[in-house]
Amino acid sequence: MADDKDVKNLLEHLVKNLLPEDVEEIELRNVTIGLDELELDLKTVAQTLPVEIWKRVFKPKVEEEEREVEVPEYEPPVEEYEGCVAEVQIGATRSDGGSRDRVVVLGGERAYFPFEESRPNPPVVTFDVFDTPDVGIPGPIREELGDVIEDPVDWARTVVKRYGVDIVTVHLVSTSPKLHDAPVEEAMKTLEDILDAVKVPIIVGGSGDPEKDVEVFVRAAEVCEGERVMMSSINEDMNFERVVEAAKKHGHVVLTFAPVDVNLMKSLNKKVLNRGLSKEDIVMDPTTCALGYGIEYTIDVMTRIRLAALKGDEHLQMPISSGSTNAWAAREAWMKDESWGSREYRGPLWEAVTATTVALCGADLLMMFHPWAVQVVMEAMEYMAEGRVTGDAYVTDVIA
Repeated sequence: MADDKDVKNLLEHLVKNLLPEDVEEIELRNVTIGLDELELDLKTVAQTLPVEIWKRVFKPKVEEEEREVEVPEYEPPVEEYEGCVAEVQIGATRSDGGSRDRVVVLGGERAYFPFEESRPNPPVVTFDVFDTPDVGIPGPIREELGDVIEDPVDWARTVVKRYGVDIVTVHLVSTSPKLHDAPVEEAMKTLEDILDAVKVPIIVGGSGDPEKDVEVFVRAAEVCEGERVMMSSINEDMNFERVVEAAKKHGHVVLTFAPVDVNLMKSLNKKVLNRGLSKEDIVMDPTTCALGYGIEYTIDVMTRIRLAALKGDEHLQMPISSGSTNAWAAREAWMKDESWGSREYRGPLWEAVTATTVALCGADLLMMFHPWAVQVVMEAMEYMAEGRVTGDAYVTDVIA
């Protein structure tokens, strides 16, 4: 019985001495080989694949990986517009006959997208101040502002000094017959005190009563002569012609208001222009629906208004104002429900997202309420204007 070594020697001898060099295989017949152990060396298909076939199969793939892909250079679709938005100044310094230490200029856009042309005047945030706390101020805002809401003069002074806003909106809601029905002269005293307390431009807001607001605005135009304030707001349901005449006589700006309708907005602006005010004396408010409560309608209307202005519609070539404070009408902003998360965070976020959204759609003036939301949006607007990171614009960081 031969062992493994004998078999191996026999095979090597046969291959080396007995077979021609061109023989690739031999066949043994009538040979019995006894082995204690048999080890088989089986090659995979890839190992046994002929080299030429291997190259044929895999070579194209290697070439494809090594080939350089040509990426075409992206060119943003820049449009040329025949129209532009008028620039409207609110406030007057001493050189202009007023007593403000600065002015705010809105509008001036000549393009819609930032990559077409940067906005000459970035959106501005105005802080809401009410002449009475009895207007249903949401809890998170009361908690943040504290006792200053009891005194409108202190309230205005605080928001300018503490939060650095460039403009303040004074809502004379106490004059509403459905609230306190305060006399117009009493409201004018508050307005004069605020004009003395802060030196930023002022927006005069009414109570929403169509008859009382006319009286308030006409008198405010006289009291604020030279200061170039903005009357907020006039609409088709009131005798707006009297307010327009007063604004024209004393050199002020009016805010026209229409309920989410391009044609109504255009119609009112046309009437005001026909009464003698220029595009540089008008700001328009096409209504801001809150996030989750129809903001898509506001996005649509503001976008259509701005594009129409750039295409040459002179009745829509005014800056756009947004009542971003409307975000607090959404129950998600103020309602206590722990499953929605802390309302101390929800409310400011709701307002900040609403304001930022409309700013991206063309709004030039953002009326806001909560200090945290105001700070976040002011930083966002600064970022939009200068294209740089101004800090951590997160509500949580502001809180800390």
